[in-house]
Amino acid sequence: MPAKVLLLGVLACLTCCCTSAEASTSDPVRPALRVETVQGGVFDLAKHRGTWVIVNLWATWCAPCREEIPMLARLDADRSDVNVVGLAFEEISVEHMKVFIDRYSVTYPVSILDVYAPPDAFEVPRGLPMTHVIAPDGTVAKQFLGPVTREELEAVLVADN
Repeated sequence: MPAKVLLLGVLACLTCCCTSAEASTSDPVRPALRVETVQGGVFDLAKHRGTWVIVNLWATWCAPCREEIPMLARLDADRSDVNVVGLAFEEISVEHMKVFIDRYSVTYPVSILDVYAPPDAFEVPRGLPMTHVIAPDGTVAKQFLGPVTREELEAVLVADN
């Protein structure tokens, strides 16, 4: 593993384990995201206009990230107006990710990001997990750095209705 990726992983892990800061966005940017999923489909953020989208940047080695998976899966299943997509920010093979998805019962789409060329629409995470709540109009309603709870996500969904 290249030293740069290892250092990035250590810093991200330290950040996610040592802070739970919340970041917000004041600029109503409408990010574009079109990624192939490990499950074999394509997730296109633009096709989800009219619904809330939870974009969760995470990694399999990040304990707080793994702890969020059941909550995100339930939120995705419970609410027809919410879609969750997981963006794995790590170097991992599709085969290993499929095993992880099965083991952790990840029911929402997952894409593996290129850590050297992540999507332009989303900043390189300062730590993991990093969660972006995208409003039905396509704007970023809220960002969370560090673990997030369902209650925190639901508060954003209610506040912007």
